[in-house]
Amino acid sequence: MAERRARALRPLKRMAGRGRTVEYAPERSMDPRAEDEPRPPAGGGVVDAAVYVDGVRKHSPESLAETYRCLRDTERGMAWIGLYRPDEAQLMSLADEFGLHELAVEDAIVAHQRPKLERYGDTLFVVLRAARYLDEDEEVDFGELHVFLGEDFVLTVRHSESPDLSHVRRRLESTPELLARGPEAVLYAILDAVVDRYAPVVAGLQNDIDEIETEVFRGDPDVSRRIYELSREVIEFQRATRPLGSILGALSAGFDKYGVDEEMRRFLRDVADHATTAVERVDGFRQNLQDILTVNATLVGQAQNEEMKNLTEASYAQNEEVKKISAWAAILFAPTLIGTIYGMNFDHMPELHWLLGYPFALVLMALVCLVLHTVFKRRDWL
Repeated sequence: MAERRARALRPLKRMAGRGRTVEYAPERSMDPRAEDEPRPPAGGGVVDAAVYVDGVRKHSPESLAETYRCLRDTERGMAWIGLYRPDEAQLMSLADEFGLHELAVEDAIVAHQRPKLERYGDTLFVVLRAARYLDEDEEVDFGELHVFLGEDFVLTVRHSESPDLSHVRRRLESTPELLARGPEAVLYAILDAVVDRYAPVVAGLQNDIDEIETEVFRGDPDVSRRIYELSREVIEFQRATRPLGSILGALSAGFDKYGVDEEMRRFLRDVADHATTAVERVDGFRQNLQDILTVNATLVGQAQNEEMKNLTEASYAQNEEVKKISAWAAILFAPTLIGTIYGMNFDHMPELHWLLGYPFALVLMALVCLVLHTVFKRRDWL
């Protein structure tokens, strides 16, 4: 982390023209997790590089310098360079060779960007957020992909394991007629792959929501935490999918200006339909989770009210029993008190030698008990 912070704070050089640079202050990521999440060091470099002619791979250079040379020496060639966590030197080399805009390079270095599309002259810069559902952990793993497109080149910069573009490259190489359409075809294939991989995520989230609904009505005490965690994943997924509409809309707006053929337009419209479906499903998930949270809060409140009712009833019953015990204790205390007084046997107690003393004591005990019983009975203590 310290190495990454030091790297991010170093001033970078902005290209002000071929061979001429100026200094600028580095961009800082606004993602609060950018400094906290563990991130493998840069330096992954080139994963695959190729130069294509009419959709067929002609050269497979092993370095950036060799790729530059092959592209210059190949007529009607198109270079596709795939990079994984490249370092600054590699990105600056690519920027110098292909004339990439300094702001786009800055974004690619800092990463943690929102999905977007920017045009810098003849260069198109696209940021995408890929997603994959991890069945074992029941959570969504997000990845970030930056794509640079020019007239004769495509640069893909990955900052995470996902998405793996090797299958996209194989798909295009197996259909040269599609790859021959140029960088737009590569962008379409990448967009199509990213959007298609949203489907398993949508299915996984739907399954999680169904399980949560069952847990809510079953009264699982841990369901609130799971709702909260799933809500965060859905919000993150929304951030990845919702900007796709504007990205694809911006691409569609440039169809006529940049002479995109009708077949590519159909392909991109198909991707837009799938993306719209994913966005709508995710929006529905968020609303579902809000409703589930409301229902869970209601059920928890009802359970608490029922518990309070039971406690109140138990307390009331206990109070009734205490009153009965107290009333009988008071009734029994009266004859005990009288018997105790006359049981002291003092010589100068006149009642001790009175002929009616004993019956009088018994009557007095009975009379006091009867009075107390009547009083307690009227007050519903008995």
